[in-house]
Amino acid sequence: MLSAFVRAFRTPDLRRKLLFTLGIMAIFRFGSFVPTPGVDYVNVRTCLEPGTDNSMLGLVNLFSGGALLQLSVFALGVMPYITASIITQLLRVVIPRFDDLHKEGQSGTAVLTQYTRYLTIGLAILQATTIITVARSGNLYENCGLDILVDDSVLTILLMILTMTAGTGLVMWMGELITEKGVGNGMSLLIFTSIASSFPSAFRQIQLADNGVVKLAIFVAISLLVIGLIVFVEQSQRRIPVQYAKRMVGRRMYGGSSTYIPIKINMSGVIPVIFASSLMALPVLAAQFVDDQTTPWVQWVSLNLADPGQNVYIAVYVVLIIFFAHFYTSITFNPDEVADNMKRYGGFIPGIRAGRPTAEYLQYVITRITTAGSIYLAIVALIPTIAFKLMGISTTIPFGGTSLLILVSVGLETVKQIDSQLQQRHYEGFLR
Repeated sequence: MLSAFVRAFRTPDLRRKLLFTLGIMAIFRFGSFVPTPGVDYVNVRTCLEPGTDNSMLGLVNLFSGGALLQLSVFALGVMPYITASIITQLLRVVIPRFDDLHKEGQSGTAVLTQYTRYLTIGLAILQATTIITVARSGNLYENCGLDILVDDSVLTILLMILTMTAGTGLVMWMGELITEKGVGNGMSLLIFTSIASSFPSAFRQIQLADNGVVKLAIFVAISLLVIGLIVFVEQSQRRIPVQYAKRMVGRRMYGGSSTYIPIKINMSGVIPVIFASSLMALPVLAAQFVDDQTTPWVQWVSLNLADPGQNVYIAVYVVLIIFFAHFYTSITFNPDEVADNMKRYGGFIPGIRAGRPTAEYLQYVITRITTAGSIYLAIVALIPTIAFKLMGISTTIPFGGTSLLILVSVGLETVKQIDSQLQQRHYEGFLR
């Protein structure tokens, strides 16, 4: 593998792409430390001492590489773009126009991408306004009463919203640049950079705890086991055999070949975990804006949903992950469409009649595989949380197993893309 990396950097075209990608990632990390105008950066750093950050905003803070709680120009990170992309995909079910654009191919996809960009800017304005409102109310950091904003005038607030929104637009543009001129998927690599940047500080906090060295060794061992599980499951797939009948077109014979439909065990990726985590954070976020903290529902939320280690939180979290895994898979994979395409080109599954029986068989297989995949997602997401709870560690890496899932998935996909480009030039890649 090391020799393959050396050959990759010796190839001028591939070297330029790799250096360009690394340069964009470095700029993204630099922007995460540039404070937004109107923010008292000294007080922000004081409030970011271990144990004073706000876990209810952990999802956005995770994907921003810690920039959110620092109120930097890249505070929102890639989260608005991810949300906009998910909403655009979900609207295909509700709005027929979106589904028609998706079926038009490259031209329709370009229009959907433009809609996603507009929606990203709108969501960035909404999220920036919300974050600044939380900062003004003093609820952005727990147990910290320092003034975060130097000036809370209307002009300063508008400037902060404009700066954060512009930062989101710049992050979106950099991600698209990586996809176009670099290596790998741009947004995925920016998420990879954000998550990876949070690990050293988290490891440091575990080490500083009681018996920190032993706990850190145990956590590293558990992480390696989880990574092995992720690699095994993400590379696994159910292959449904497909046979194409021979047919005569003009004077030439076509068909007669055998292939298969690859169905991954985890078709929905990390989307169900993101959805579930977002919904779990909403009640906690709503409780922060209630003046009377002695209200019964506010106290119930604080006791059961604010701490990821609570039994109620774990139970609801698992149910939401399983539900969204089935829901998202049903949107992205249409058995009727696959069956129709197979029938149109003379393909059939051995032992299954073409048409409706094929669609029912595919739906049956997808339901079983998605059930196993959703349970796998829930286990991966909860293993580090349960391990921290058993070891008595209060500091947790944001979303634990989900972070490892994103890191491994993006890493595997990027290596595959580098390998494919390397094979075009040297006929030998990383993977053997």
